[in-house]
Amino acid sequence: MTLADQPPAAALLFQTLLAHGPLTRAEVGRRTGLSPGAVTKVATPLLTDGWITELGRSTERTQGRPATLMAVRGERARFVGVKITGDELIGVLADLTARTLATARSPLGSRDVGTVVLAVARLVEQLNAKARPYAPGALHGIGVTISGDVDGHTGTVQYSPFLNWRRVPLAQLVRTATELPTVIENDVRALTVAEQWFGVGAGLSSFALVTVGAGIGCGISIGGRVVSGAHGVSGEVGHLPVGGTDRVCTCGNTGCVEAVASTQAIIEQARQATGDPELTMDGAVRLAHAGNAAVRAVFARAGHALGLAIASVANLIGPERIIISGEGVATYDLYEDQIRATFAARAFGAAADCDLVVRPLPFEEWARGGAAIAAQHVFAPAK
Repeated sequence: MTLADQPPAAALLFQTLLAHGPLTRAEVGRRTGLSPGAVTKVATPLLTDGWITELGRSTERTQGRPATLMAVRGERARFVGVKITGDELIGVLADLTARTLATARSPLGSRDVGTVVLAVARLVEQLNAKARPYAPGALHGIGVTISGDVDGHTGTVQYSPFLNWRRVPLAQLVRTATELPTVIENDVRALTVAEQWFGVGAGLSSFALVTVGAGIGCGISIGGRVVSGAHGVSGEVGHLPVGGTDRVCTCGNTGCVEAVASTQAIIEQARQATGDPELTMDGAVRLAHAGNAAVRAVFARAGHALGLAIASVANLIGPERIIISGEGVATYDLYEDQIRATFAARAFGAAADCDLVVRPLPFEEWARGGAAIAAQHVFAPAK
């Protein structure tokens, strides 16, 4: 049995337990609007087939008796999440509750679409083999995450600047190569799902995740749903026009946040400031920490642009929390003061009270988000 065989109420109950469980039947009813009879009706076949289970007693009481908690059985299904970067694949095998069972990385010798798809298929098999001895069972799906303009509804990478891909039907290609249900998603939105499900966004009515690194991205969660946009584009704060520069962004425009604050942009500006065409990010960081005024100014400009972007997010959606993550937070100390000063100056009114949290996350967490998306898509599809 799958949830496809059940009424929509079953998917609603299942999704609620995935995101918020363990819960009592009464709490499920309060969160979903289902009547007590409807909760029991849709829960019974899921319990019988092992998708959910009953745990110990809750402190909540029903008709004078302790109420029983229900939860999703994580071991009932497995999923692989894969994050594709410009030079490697990062994979995670997870159970139905996104508990990590195995991880693996694989270098990419080529960015050719066919080569990458075959590498994804090999990584999926490698992860499955790692976990098979102690977690037997079939894989139920794959979630692939990638930066850029990704349309998860059609399974198409419309444009990924770092891989130079355009209109690639990636979900279909991976599905053919692995013979497994496959979904794709923008990597930042996938990480946002991970933070919503089991990270510091859990339980919040709204939050945003801003990632800093090779690109500048933003995932937005409102009312328990991650915003994907009508055409698969949302939260592209890296392409907000902040002006003050004639640098050309990867999107072809000038004045974007990403043209000033991405890793490559910082490196190029630091090289120009020092006259050293071989300067690396590590070298720029060392110079900045040593007090080099020109390089520190580069990081300050990046911090100002990021502060403008974060303030824009706060002003537009008023989230409870904004999480700052990505590989760029390793150098966060060099522009934190500027980010916070610009944010405080540009956030409107009470939006300035938004909680800013810096959260370094390895790429395995991004891949884990892909596994979570695969699980949600197959077993608890959004209505």
